[in-house]
Amino acid sequence: MAVKTNNDAENQSLLPEAIAFAGRMYNSARAGQIDIFKQALPAGLPANMTNEKGDSLVMLAAYHGHAPLVTLLIQHGADPNKINDRGQSPLAGAVFKGEATVIEALLAGGADPDHGTPSATEAVTLFKQEETWKEKFEKAPGRGKAA
Repeated sequence: MAVKTNNDAENQSLLPEAIAFAGRMYNSARAGQIDIFKQALPAGLPANMTNEKGDSLVMLAAYHGHAPLVTLLIQHGADPNKINDRGQSPLAGAVFKGEATVIEALLAGGADPDHGTPSATEAVTLFKQEETWKEKFEKAPGRGKAA
């Protein structure tokens, strides 16, 4: 398991224990183990940490259907619009997976439905979910605000 940081020298200086810990955090996000994050985030776990593919904790939790964890991460400063190395946003991933409660959590947390490639707005068209999400995406508080 790799950890993505800002430069290669920093990556090479990480201790194996730190890399193993990061791997456990990514797996915990996939599994929705919210109790771990209720302890780790206030203790200083970076809410925006990403793995070697650029997937953030929010992306992993969202893709695996864990809305309460998505909300907790956002409350601790995680960016709901952080795209991975493939240009995908957590919101588009939630649309792809059909995770309605995650979509609602991301929208409430400021996710921009027009951000990423494909955007969540494009994904709802692709997966024929306009009836469910188009109006909510048009009125999303985070729409057009992603950097």
